[in-house]
Amino acid sequence: MKIRTRLTLLFTLITAMLLSVYSISIYYSSKEAREKSFYSELQNEAIAKADLYFQSSLPEQEMHKLYQNNNRTLNEVQVAIYDANDKLIYHDDAKVDYVKETPEMLSDVFQQKKISFFLDKLQVIGMVYHHAGKSYAVTAAAYDKYGYEYLAHLLTISIASFISILILIYLAGIFLSKKTLSPLSEMVVQIKKITAGKLQLRLKTTSEKDELNELAQNFNGMLERLENSFDSQKHFVSNISHELRTPLSAIITELELASEKDLSKEQYQQTIRYALDDARNMVKLSNSLMDLAKASYDPNEISFTEVRLDEVLLESYTKIIRENSEYKVSLNIENTIDEHQLVIQGNEYLLHVAFNNLIDNACKYSPEHMCSIDVKGDHQKLYISFSNTGITISPEDLEHIFEPFYRSETSRKEKGYGIGLYLTEKIIHLHHAKLRVTSNDHKTVFTVVFHNKAI
Repeated sequence: MKIRTRLTLLFTLITAMLLSVYSISIYYSSKEAREKSFYSELQNEAIAKADLYFQSSLPEQEMHKLYQNNNRTLNEVQVAIYDANDKLIYHDDAKVDYVKETPEMLSDVFQQKKISFFLDKLQVIGMVYHHAGKSYAVTAAAYDKYGYEYLAHLLTISIASFISILILIYLAGIFLSKKTLSPLSEMVVQIKKITAGKLQLRLKTTSEKDELNELAQNFNGMLERLENSFDSQKHFVSNISHELRTPLSAIITELELASEKDLSKEQYQQTIRYALDDARNMVKLSNSLMDLAKASYDPNEISFTEVRLDEVLLESYTKIIRENSEYKVSLNIENTIDEHQLVIQGNEYLLHVAFNNLIDNACKYSPEHMCSIDVKGDHQKLYISFSNTGITISPEDLEHIFEPFYRSETSRKEKGYGIGLYLTEKIIHLHHAKLRVTSNDHKTVFTVVFHNKAI
């Protein structure tokens, strides 16, 4: 069922329920009011007849004629008067006695002073009337023809109005839901035109601050991210293909030359060494790509535990020194830093990768192959700086330094693939930290800033 139809039916159902409650309340209120009003009329008629009987000189026969004449045009109230001994002393029409008073009924009248009840469709009232120091029981009964006709008419009008209003509400609901959801229908038409090859298309937005416009803006934002992701993926795959093709081509060329020529033992060994170097470079590239894939996971899928940053730095420091004997690394931690400041929620493996890349980069691009690691902090932040002396990075290169596969002219002299800093920046970001870089006066410093939320 479409939302438009569902909204229309729901709106109509709610309206029907409210109208039903309102109509039923009006009907029963009118019914109760009619009943009370007619009892009051019966009481007034009973008093008037009793006054007429006891206080006027009108003969009883004339009162009977008056009752019969009125009864031809109206539903005249039938009145009966009894004395304290339950003796009937007056009746409008004893031949057609509606109430047929019993001693028990008259006893209730004298005891309770006033009673009222229904007798089939008749309403009956009994009351005590005092005259000349004596008490009499007066009963009055009648059928409220006009009151019931009014209620029947009210019920007919209510049902007709209820049905008419529901039909109008349903039609209005269809119109309003169609008008309200028309922008959504237009969105559906526009979305159907968007494919993998047409991610540049966007939904139309307006200046309105409603939910549909907000939906369109967020959807356009999602398309923007998808388009950037697709472009990055294309660029990424293109660069990977290029980087892999170079060592593979070198290995194939070296092996083909070695297979076609009759070389000496030393020349074969040299060819093997060249091929091994290219294969190792491919392994490094493959490992970097694997680490990049892990860092690109959804943060919710990466396990975080308590990690001591000084221990991770020490292990990275030891690993770099062990693998590169010409590298020199110094680690300096301020004495004022509390050991609790060095404990964060993080992924130890990924932090190792990030710190290894920063130390390796600092040593690689330093003429002395030296990296200085300084750990400082305060109550809110922890700063880990990786600094080296050497070539100053230009402002133009600093703007692109964290882009994948980007390599400046000065860095092309060293082996690399342009993945390390991009990977490091992603890992640092996963740990809710920031990576900053400054380069001037032949000194380059990469600083990792951990906020107190992560510590």
